[in-house]
Amino acid sequence: METGKVLRGLLPAAETGIVGRAEVAAADRFRALTLLADAEDTPHAARHMAVGTLTSWDLDGLAEDVELCVSELVGNVVLHANRYPLEPGHRPVITLTLRSWPRWLFVEVADEDSDPPTLPLGDGFGPDLAEDLPEALLPDHGRGLHIVCTLANGVWWTLGESGGKSVVCRFDLDSGSGGTPSMGADEGRST
Repeated sequence: METGKVLRGLLPAAETGIVGRAEVAAADRFRALTLLADAEDTPHAARHMAVGTLTSWDLDGLAEDVELCVSELVGNVVLHANRYPLEPGHRPVITLTLRSWPRWLFVEVADEDSDPPTLPLGDGFGPDLAEDLPEALLPDHGRGLHIVCTLANGVWWTLGESGGKSVVCRFDLDSGSGGTPSMGADEGRST
């Protein structure tokens, strides 16, 4: 299949043809997928691409954690994508990018909204304390990003050059381990 062609009929998220590259573009250890944020199957397509990519790169040991992080990050964009339309008829897009270096895997989810994500502050409530608190006192949002910060070795966000933002997760790789996080993987994690 030729890189850069829009895949029609495979996924509703890629069907309209307005997304620049709806197919996975691969060059060594780089893959990107751009999907419509308001399509029903966007989270599924993003998770499927992430797991398939990690499998093809022999990084299966990270597949579950990366899949959950992608699900949370893409889910956040999908949840907020239609709140502030840029112009009538515009359909917002999400771009998922995976980059693997010898020591790291970077997972990036970019969207068109420049509002910063609400990253969790501190540790929140531990399970033993949360059991004794009424549910009204527990935060009703930010739990997904707390999960992402717990699973990844580093999480940050940045504004895009032409608007929007990107949230990036870094997973440390143990060289030669097939994607199993290094022994010191908990160092630098937000827990």
